[in-house]
Amino acid sequence: MPSRESYEVHKEEKSLVQKAKREANQEDILAAALGMRMGPQKPPATFWQPLKLFAYSQLTSLVRRATLKESERTPKSEKVHNFKVHTFRGPHWCEHCASFMWGLMAQGVKCADCGLNVHKQCSSLVPDDCKPDLRHIRKIYSCDLTTLVKAYNTARPMVVDMCIREIESRGLMSEGLYRISGFSDLLEEVKMAFDKDGEKTDISVNAYEDINIITGALKLYLRDLPVPIISYDAYPRFIEAAKLTDPEKKLEAFREALALLPPSHSETLKYLMAHLKRVTQNEKFNLMNAENLAIIFGPTLMRAPDLDAITSLNDIRYQRQVVEVLIKNEDVLF
Repeated sequence: MPSRESYEVHKEEKSLVQKAKREANQEDILAAALGMRMGPQKPPATFWQPLKLFAYSQLTSLVRRATLKESERTPKSEKVHNFKVHTFRGPHWCEHCASFMWGLMAQGVKCADCGLNVHKQCSSLVPDDCKPDLRHIRKIYSCDLTTLVKAYNTARPMVVDMCIREIESRGLMSEGLYRISGFSDLLEEVKMAFDKDGEKTDISVNAYEDINIITGALKLYLRDLPVPIISYDAYPRFIEAAKLTDPEKKLEAFREALALLPPSHSETLKYLMAHLKRVTQNEKFNLMNAENLAIIFGPTLMRAPDLDAITSLNDIRYQRQVVEVLIKNEDVLF
């Protein structure tokens, strides 16, 4: 009768044999996925280890997407992916079709906002369900508005919220508010601070006593947006609405135009117009009425989408009218 020690040794040897068989099967599967033909002499373990690490990291995301229920596949956001051609290091699989991405360079595309990896031909089939990751957001200024608010999970960009709070706490009665510009070097300093520190940026009176620095930083942020607050798609409808003369038809046309804005743009515009309305309510101190503010914010909030120079020049007065109507009718339009 075998001793307990020999039984334990036999059990351990059997376990090691089973483990070796599992690893061999895994290596065969991985070789097949990579299109490798294996001879009788298989590569050593040091060859397989890095390949396995790459493969497992890729398969995790593939399994996640493959096991989604049909209801979960329905896009819950309207943020399009920001795909850019990418050269992947090591084996990668497309997260849309689950097929291997062949080649040594430019094997596919990668979303610069959420990190999704897909074939170039699959990129047009991916739903607009980008969920930006803070690891991929390198700056605040010049960052797409929808990308920023989704990455930080906020209703509006932090720059807009923080600047408006600071302005309303100590600057509503400042003469020439938004009309007077701050020093350009200090504006650049605020911009760099937001890009580096985000919501931890100090824009208090201790850091910047001149309120015009804060108003200038807000205007600069709005000007730097790749897609303006009043988006290019909605721009023609706002211009058409401004040209109407009948008051009721004009307001209805503005409501229809506002409905075309992306949610984050609409929420930001609503918050900004409510703020500018409060600025006009202090006109006797700051000397800024709705018309003055519209002249400043017209070209800041909306830009002509690739129109010829003459058309763009003619649109300037309508841009001013658009912002003026939004400020004066903020309580009924939003």
